[in-house]
Amino acid sequence: MAHIVRLSGDLDLRTPTEFEGRSVGYTGDAVVDETGGSVQMGFRIARLEPGGTVDAHVHSFEESVYVVDGTLTVHTTEGGSELSAGDYGLIPVGMTHAFANTSGAVVGFAEMKAPLPRERFGFDTQFPGALETGPATPIDVRDPRNRSFGHIDAASMDPAMQTQDRLAVSASMRTALLLYSGISVKMMVDSDLGADLSTMFMVQYEPGGFAGAHDHPLEEAYLILEGEVEGVFDGTHYRLGPGDVAWAGVGCVHEFRNVGEGRVRWLETQAPQPPPRHSYRFARDWSYLETALAADPQAPDGQRST
Repeated sequence: MAHIVRLSGDLDLRTPTEFEGRSVGYTGDAVVDETGGSVQMGFRIARLEPGGTVDAHVHSFEESVYVVDGTLTVHTTEGGSELSAGDYGLIPVGMTHAFANTSGAVVGFAEMKAPLPRERFGFDTQFPGALETGPATPIDVRDPRNRSFGHIDAASMDPAMQTQDRLAVSASMRTALLLYSGISVKMMVDSDLGADLSTMFMVQYEPGGFAGAHDHPLEEAYLILEGEVEGVFDGTHYRLGPGDVAWAGVGCVHEFRNVGEGRVRWLETQAPQPPPRHSYRFARDWSYLETALAADPQAPDGQRST
């Protein structure tokens, strides 16, 4: 099954074809796209130079952005927002938006797109004309009128910081931190934020944390932010660190193990959104059944010897 691994030193940042002549100082590497075998998502590592702009445009796909460093100004029909490191946002299908960098430093960010932008249709991007823009303001995650943006950082993944007095947003299932097998997961972009076609979330492994071999009925992309992790994709081993990107297609059997001395943390995206059941297929569970059947093939289901 298909998979992609692109190390940070191998990223090839160029002006995207659809934005040639419609942007200034905007470059990116579409690590995950049609040419790599994806059928569900696009995932781009992008940067915008100081003073850079991306003209107002609209997509027939859903887009989520996550700012790695710097400050990105996002203008939409609902106003202007400044996203700094750790901020993220959802741009729904059909919403006109534009990007700008009004700071004095380069901004680096990740773009998740679902469904897959198609080259034969101009990457499903159109340009309706300039937006009327006003002053952009930093996002306020506590403002209940905020419907599209959020913030996450290392403290957000710390179980000791998940108390009401420490959380920026009132504690609820929306702020829940899922913990298992030395792994922490926190949702960012999902149906609760208004997404219909994709998810974006943060994953953290404690030292020694691992997830055994499994696959999904969906595609996943990973951007490593901190630490070192060994990723295995269909039997091929990779050592991944900050800035590296990987992608697993439907049916690609993959596993991860924290091989560094500290925590490892990465941004993860999925498309389409997971089904209510059976979003994971763990190899060890089905290997167990295979062994049990071989040991006692005549036993009724659920009663075979082990």
